[in-house]
Amino acid sequence: MAIKKQYLKSKPVCKVTFSVPAKEAKNVAVVGSFNEWNTEATELKKLKNGTFKGTVDLASESSYEFRYVVDGTYVNDEQADSYAWNDFAGAENGILEL
Repeated sequence: MAIKKQYLKSKPVCKVTFSVPAKEAKNVAVVGSFNEWNTEATELKKLKNGTFKGTVDLASESSYEFRYVVDGTYVNDEQADSYAWNDFAGAENGILEL
């Protein structure tokens, strides 16, 4: 899994690209505090090489909790900036620092 951050000079926005290698998966989405944990709000597109990829514009100088949903299973990104326990999820969520 990979996270690429591209900060815009013209606005306080960071384009965050999420990449998830999941050849056998049918659906992959990224959910988090930036999209109300909606599993349908930010679905990633499957590329020919089996990687799911998508880009989200997020406000700079903020932090967000997030996870991936791979065919209904919640998964953390090992490249997250940090992790935080979430009582509602009953698990740790990845933290994205922008």
